[in-house]
Amino acid sequence: MPRLPDMSQRERYTSEQGARAAQRLCTLGEMTAGIIHDFRNILAIVGSSLTLAERHSGDPERVLSFIGKAQDGVRRGTKLTAQLLTFAKEPDLAARVGNLNECLKRLELFLKSGSGPEVRIVLRLTPDIPNCLIDQAQFNAAILNLVINARDALPKGGTVEISTERWVINNVTVNEPLPGNYVRLQVKDNGQGMSPEVARRVFDPFFTTKGERGTGLGLPQVSAFMRLINGHVSIASERGVGTTVSLFFPSAEADADDATSS
Repeated sequence: MPRLPDMSQRERYTSEQGARAAQRLCTLGEMTAGIIHDFRNILAIVGSSLTLAERHSGDPERVLSFIGKAQDGVRRGTKLTAQLLTFAKEPDLAARVGNLNECLKRLELFLKSGSGPEVRIVLRLTPDIPNCLIDQAQFNAAILNLVINARDALPKGGTVEISTERWVINNVTVNEPLPGNYVRLQVKDNGQGMSPEVARRVFDPFFTTKGERGTGLGLPQVSAFMRLINGHVSIASERGVGTTVSLFFPSAEADADDATSS
């Protein structure tokens, strides 16, 4: 039997692009319920504000106040729609130097909407962190995957904290990044947590604890993204306490100051 020709570089790139786009849309689908809830709230604010404005048409000052609230709702809806379109269509570009804090701020509204009304998203961003190598599309997908997992671990609601800080590794340690300057980004929840046996397998492709609701591809995608930029990902979890996922992004600044050491 004749040997099949190897897939060309262009075909391989197109295939990988399609797979990443499909994963982003899958992630987006998992956040649909929370986003719909947020849109309903926005429409309720706009509708009630316009109704009140009409009811108080003889009081120009109150009318302007109600119209202002309606406009705020429209702006919020427009911003959320723009983020949805950007996330779904964002092209897979080569990694570029960027600031993690700015990336997270751009995602904040999307994260809060998608996580639902029972889950509180808190950003604790350390200022003046060094720039890092970031592929924006894959970064967005990775953070959304982590927030989805955190949300699912909080069936009765709770808090998901996303933090950044400078991090310096001085010694070679098993299951830790190589020595160097990093930005450590953590996604922490106070949910159900996992057993050590489950925590050891979460980065295995297709391993899931969500039954038919899970694909088992979220955390492997996060791990693959971190390897792509020569970063590192680790997870710590305890039953009844919660889970913390740590992403280590190598600093793109050679003169990054030592701040926090492991």
